[in-house]
Amino acid sequence: MSKLEVRNSQQLAKQDHDHLWHAMSRHVEGGNPMIAESGEGSWFNDSDGNRYLDGVSGLWCLNLGHGRKEIVQAATEQMMKLSYFPLTLSHTPAIELSTKISELLGDSYKTFFSNSGSEANETAFKITRQYHNQNGNPGKYKFISRYRAYHGSTLGALSATAQANRRIKYDPGMPGFLHVPPPYSYRCPFGEEVTDCDKVAADMIDQVITWEGAETVAAVIMEPFISGGGVIIPSESYLERVAAICKKHDVLLIMDEVVSGFGRTGKMFGFMHSEGVQPDIVTMAKGLTSGYLPLGATAVHSRIYEKFKEKGQDNHLRHISTYGGHPASCAVALKNIEIIERENIVARVAELGESILGGLKELNSHKNVGEVRNVGFLYGIEMVEDKQSKEPASDEMMGKIIGRCKDKGLIIGRNGDTVPGFNNVLIIAPPLSSTEEDLNFVVQTVMNVMQEV
Repeated sequence: MSKLEVRNSQQLAKQDHDHLWHAMSRHVEGGNPMIAESGEGSWFNDSDGNRYLDGVSGLWCLNLGHGRKEIVQAATEQMMKLSYFPLTLSHTPAIELSTKISELLGDSYKTFFSNSGSEANETAFKITRQYHNQNGNPGKYKFISRYRAYHGSTLGALSATAQANRRIKYDPGMPGFLHVPPPYSYRCPFGEEVTDCDKVAADMIDQVITWEGAETVAAVIMEPFISGGGVIIPSESYLERVAAICKKHDVLLIMDEVVSGFGRTGKMFGFMHSEGVQPDIVTMAKGLTSGYLPLGATAVHSRIYEKFKEKGQDNHLRHISTYGGHPASCAVALKNIEIIERENIVARVAELGESILGGLKELNSHKNVGEVRNVGFLYGIEMVEDKQSKEPASDEMMGKIIGRCKDKGLIIGRNGDTVPGFNNVLIIAPPLSSTEEDLNFVVQTVMNVMQEV
């Protein structure tokens, strides 16, 4: 770097330190954050001239990588044509995108647009409570979610988030949110002797609905695969069983597809790994636009929407999002989906997630690896002090691995600020458009670093 570039980098770092509040970061006096400057494909460059492969797709969202000119052009053209218009009325990109979402979900849905996954889930909670009220069941107001799951940072979504570290100093949350154990076979919450942890976890939802009174329970919200809480992958039959339980009790099933949607798991949506499951509500964001512009969506089955068509002063949804469904964001989402379909991204993820990233499974024999869990381009490596005790790996070990990967040009993540004492899962989720060379680099870098542990 030239002296001028060094000065510019130092000035940026000072301004960052003085004025910018970083997400999920502790204050470090005099610390210099990584400042990204440019990106291409799965790689980005920082202000010091270093180049890295983004092994976590930003925040699980940069599915098609940096620099897709088609997507940028779609946004530019839409902004020149119609810069903004609210969805109290309508515009063409939102109409076309909502129609496409129904097609992708395989049924008839009405979609309400917002700006993020948190807002998409907040919207789902309001719709659910109002639906039950207008369906003659005003006492149905409770939501069931699972420990270790993340559903957002707004107060309602945070109340559904059953990660204790995320809620410290923000509780008490909203009333009416209940939590149940996850389908976590490696650390079965029902005891080591349980042979079918997923079945017991599903049945626990049935029990809680019964114990609370089905007349008080509005919905179950879940990710098909718990992502940020440690990449917990249940069996296909688990979701089928939960869907049947919800139907039995007239409880809506809300699928949070914010991370798993749009190809991340080797299916267009994660719930599609389970036969015969058709959620009542599907929330999405992140991969909907591949992170190029903010957009969240709450897709509500038309059967549910019927109750909002009834005449009455307060029977319509009294909810609004100023920027939700922004014309440019919808145009970007449409182009993003077009590319995913044209380049067969979903099938590619299903194949390469096993044929190349599957090399990470060799780490199951490593002395400090408890379990490698995966689906598509979503990998979790649970680190332990030793296999017999399953004691979670220390922060020092986790930091060393992540730091050494960074030194070698690879950014990977972990389930930070989730469960006290159990932030010990390395997370690898590269862009879905990553080349085979990129994926081989991910595998080899992680394997080499793990040999040093």
